[in-house]
Amino acid sequence: MIAAPGAHGIAITSETRPGPSSVTSGRRGESRTRPARTGRATSARMAALMDARVTSDPADELKALEVRLRGHVGRAIADFGMIGDGDRVMVCVSGGKDSYTLLEVLRLLQRRAPVDFELVAVHLDQKQPGYPADVLPTYLERSGIRHVILEQDTYSVVQRVLPEGKTQCGLCSRLRRGRLYAWAAANGITKIALGHHRDDLVETLFLNLFHGGKLGAMPPKLRSEDGRHVVIRPLAYAPEAEIARYAELRDFPIIPCNLCGSQADLERVAIKRMLRDWEQAHPGRVENIFAALRNVDPARLADPELFDFASLAQES
Repeated sequence: MIAAPGAHGIAITSETRPGPSSVTSGRRGESRTRPARTGRATSARMAALMDARVTSDPADELKALEVRLRGHVGRAIADFGMIGDGDRVMVCVSGGKDSYTLLEVLRLLQRRAPVDFELVAVHLDQKQPGYPADVLPTYLERSGIRHVILEQDTYSVVQRVLPEGKTQCGLCSRLRRGRLYAWAAANGITKIALGHHRDDLVETLFLNLFHGGKLGAMPPKLRSEDGRHVVIRPLAYAPEAEIARYAELRDFPIIPCNLCGSQADLERVAIKRMLRDWEQAHPGRVENIFAALRNVDPARLADPELFDFASLAQES
């Protein structure tokens, strides 16, 4: 398993590193050690990083961002056991800022890692009108990145199945995922890496809370429903603002995600706006919400499947 980058790059470890404080999870008496977390320190570092844009050379700013993103990804890989020796990692590249950043940071870590793992960038051309078919292959070839470009006309399927004006993102995503997963199964892929970041995880928490009546977000690592794939999200600790700035400084050739003409996911847009307003009024709030996803206390919720409330009794 790859651990977070240290002074000498990446360390390999299988040990659990306890933090400064210990809490009881409430999960039928189990306890686990967790570090104390707060969003203030992270928010302060983010502010300093953004202020550096005014005073620093772009090359220095890019280097600092690269170090931070490498740290975010390295810690996520270590914390969740995302990548191990001999893994074949398929990086799903959409042409957006998140997947470009994920691919480049994983390449940086691969050079420093004491374990061997393969990376292959895979992109699906879904045949949307106006799709710039040469953009990604040109970038990947010039960068010397092993890649595969798949083709499947999911656009026509979505247009035929959904009524006009209905948001197409959900169905489009499912069709894309099916094609990519099929390729992974046929080519010995052991891990599928997606570009979701910290803000995506927090937004999903509120989407489920407001519209689904449940507490749940995007897990940093999961097994697919059919059990055939392990999906990882190495950018789980990375704030979107850092990714956006990194992509801007790297001048990635971005492919827009609105070629189909579909209306954006308005519910997610509203959540994103809410979180942005909160962060402006209360810096560090989003980081604290994310910290809560890693610090769950089932004994202080109300789900009897997670905590054995029925067996609680007075101590004799």
